[in-house]
Parts: sequence; structure tokens; C-alpha cells
Amino acid sequence: FDCFSSARAVGETGKVIGVDMTPDMLSKARENATNGGFANVDFRLGEIEHLPIGDNTVDVIISNCVINLSPDKQAVFNDAFRTLKPGGRLAISDVVAVAEIPAQVLNSPQYYCSCAAGAAPVNELERMLAAAGFETIHIHLKEESKELIREWFPGTGVEEIFRSANIQARKPLDR
Repeated sequence: FDCFSSARAVGETGKVIGVDMTPDMLSKARENATNGGFANVDFRLGEIEHLPIGDNTVDVIISNCVINLSPDKQAVFNDAFRTLKPGGRLAISDVVAVAEIPAQVLNSPQYYCSCAAGAAPVNELERMLAAAGFETIHIHLKEESKELIREWFPGTGVEEIFRSANIQARKPLDR
């Protein structure tokens, strides 16, 4: 849905690339693009650590709660940096850790599949983005997400560990 919303925003002269790692999801996305008349959307098979996109070709990268699922977040940010044009922007929403994640949460398939156990601490995200080469890094915690997280895992107290965040960064113009 993010791709189709973006397709409307960039208009007929713009292009949107969606990446998914499963052929079934690609088939469904392509079918929806055809049915919706979205000629400016291209869906590609790939992983977020190795995007099937050329160097310095993308203006903006958006992502909605998938980076926390990657075991190699540094590779995700490095590859995003590679694909962005100089001055390009990264604008993602993800689950982040605001406190230490206990071992029982880290080792729980339930928490991992719920986008929690793979959340990176805010300071680590800032470090990884800077290490990839990004500048103007902003991580805005959505405090209201605490209530939603409480509903996901009632009675566990993990709402004190996780938040949803908007994460923005820019590739320098000279890179």
C-alpha cells in the first residue's frame, strides 16, 4: 500500500520501486498494481540488505516496520545509502528499543514475529546511520505508541522497552 500511495504522490512522471523477498508477495503486489492501474510502480525480488537497485538512483527510501526484522541492520543502512542519489532521503517508520531488551524477549519467537525482539536501541540506530554515511539524522519517538504496544502484549510491561519511531536521514550532496 505504501508503494501505491507513493505512486500517486510522484505522479505519472515519477517511479516507485517496491522490494519484497517472497515471490508470492511480488505476484500479489504486481496483480494489485495492474488492477489499480499503477503503471509507474515496479516490484522487484530482493532483500533489504541487498537492494536490487543501482547505485545513486533513488530520491527517497521509505520503509514501514521491516528493518527491525533484519539481523544485519548495518547492511540495510549501507545499501540504502548506496542506492540513494546525493541529497537523497531516508524516511522510515520502525520499532525501536528505548531500554535494554531482556533475554526472554530477545529469544522469543512471538516477540520477534511481532517486530519487537529485533528492535535496535535508538543510540545504535544513530551510530549505524552515521557509519553508513548519513547526515541530518533524526529519530522521533512516538510516545503514543506505548499504549498500542501495551495492547499487543498486555500485562508484560514491554511497553516500557519499545516505541514506534519515525527515522529520517539524508545522504550528503557530495557523496
